[in-house]
Amino acid sequence: MNAAGSLFIGVDVGTGSARAGVFDAQGKMLGSASHAIKMWRPEADFVEQSSDDIWNACCKAVQDAMKAAGAGADRVAGIGFDATCSLVALDEHDRPVTVSPTGSDEQNVIVWMDHRAIEQTDRINSMGHGVLRYVGNRISPEMESPKLLWLKENLQQTWLRAVRFFDLPDFLTYRATGCEGRSLCSTVCKWTYLGHEPADSVESVGRWDATYWKAIGLDDLAADGFKRIGTRIRPPGEATGTGLTEQAAQELALRAGTAVGVSIIDAHAGGLGLLGAPLDGKHPTAEDMEHRLALIGGTSTCHMAVSREPHFIDGVWGPYFGAMIPEMWLTEGGQSATGALVDHIIFSHARAAELQAEANASQRTIYELLNAHLDRLAQHRDFPAQLTRDLHVMPDFHGNRSPRADATLRGMISGLRLSDSIDDLAVLYLATVQAVAHGTKHIVDTLNANGYQIDTMFACGGGTKNPVFLREHADISGLRIVLPKEPEAILLGSAILGAVASRQFDTVLAAMAAMNHAHKIIEPAGGPVRAFHDAKHRVFQRMYDDQMAYRGMME
Repeated sequence: MNAAGSLFIGVDVGTGSARAGVFDAQGKMLGSASHAIKMWRPEADFVEQSSDDIWNACCKAVQDAMKAAGAGADRVAGIGFDATCSLVALDEHDRPVTVSPTGSDEQNVIVWMDHRAIEQTDRINSMGHGVLRYVGNRISPEMESPKLLWLKENLQQTWLRAVRFFDLPDFLTYRATGCEGRSLCSTVCKWTYLGHEPADSVESVGRWDATYWKAIGLDDLAADGFKRIGTRIRPPGEATGTGLTEQAAQELALRAGTAVGVSIIDAHAGGLGLLGAPLDGKHPTAEDMEHRLALIGGTSTCHMAVSREPHFIDGVWGPYFGAMIPEMWLTEGGQSATGALVDHIIFSHARAAELQAEANASQRTIYELLNAHLDRLAQHRDFPAQLTRDLHVMPDFHGNRSPRADATLRGMISGLRLSDSIDDLAVLYLATVQAVAHGTKHIVDTLNANGYQIDTMFACGGGTKNPVFLREHADISGLRIVLPKEPEAILLGSAILGAVASRQFDTVLAAMAAMNHAHKIIEPAGGPVRAFHDAKHRVFQRMYDDQMAYRGMME
């Protein structure tokens, strides 16, 4: 099978759905499909899913994407998987093991956004172990070791029954191939694996630090040589095992033996689908990469930057060696539940039902209607952003991932009136989008103060379909924003892993160079718009100081 005729499948498991896309060797998507996945919230801050349900949704999405592409399984040379960094528990027979206070084995996935392990996170951070240097000096409750510690301390039967713990991306490749390997991406970014250190075995890149696991109270994981969390750690895109098993191939309606790439976290797949795009007629060099940031927006927002040398930045995850682009260090900023926040602001408003009914009747999205309201309200303003002059939002409703790295932070709104009109909702929506953009600016400013030279943002995800989101992010960050020719950059990134695993491309970088393409560039505004947002950013920073002052007053 030659590269010109080969097809590659990318499978992306997000928070609410599993998606699949079929791509050619030039990065053009020929067909896609999506299937919803179940979610349970048994208690406050508990979010759970089912690995069986997720796998079934992946299979349906792949089958439907292939039908949409009008392609036969014989043309598929490789498949790649990405997913959220959620924790999966299986027993010795690969059956689900409950992670839930309900005791239901079906609920065997702790979703990335689950914050049940705040107490365990605080304890781990108070120890100050050396591995924390590679997560911005503070581990997050969204990472796996605090979740594992919570399970051991609160669900002892689960801890005894569970033989395998996977990051969700690695569970998918295990289910597809039967190969129990883990990805350098997931283990380095979410499990404190030291990917840059000399390997403990020929099967792995890097090593686990047993002293960390012993210090935090999970010495039993170290005692059995880390068999429960992974003894074979490989770089993303490398071939996994011998490809699809007969059973997985039947479930996916593909050929047994089809190459499967070592997996990657969903946001990191977006980086692979974005950062290799040529600009000004040339492909980026390693030095050029240090000027680029990948923004992947969805339920949350992730910010990916790579460098030739490690940059240690308090409150920002990483540096992670080889976790996204081989031989380069990854720095990962992020904002928790940003897309979820915008939806919360809209759909919890008194006028939400009325607005939704209008959207349904006019066959437009609720965001298109709100944007139209903003256009009308801004007619007599110098620029639309002025509508929020006296309305300010601190967006940390679900805590701050970076650079403050404080999961206990909460949202704030200043400037509310005794009014609940749709116009009021539109302006509050704008202020919330701006707050998210100010969070991005805070992250970019922090990166640039610590060794980066970021001047260009490559963006993908749901928010990038919204012109207000794009305008405010460009104007507030001061960066030009590049939109990819293929908007489904996360799916493309996963397909790139399949393409490399199939040996149609020699390296991840070569596949990125062939399959990434820029489409549109949005330049930031200057002058009065710049001055306005500079003032808003000072308010953004002050709101954090005020929240800290309130806490001090109440102690």
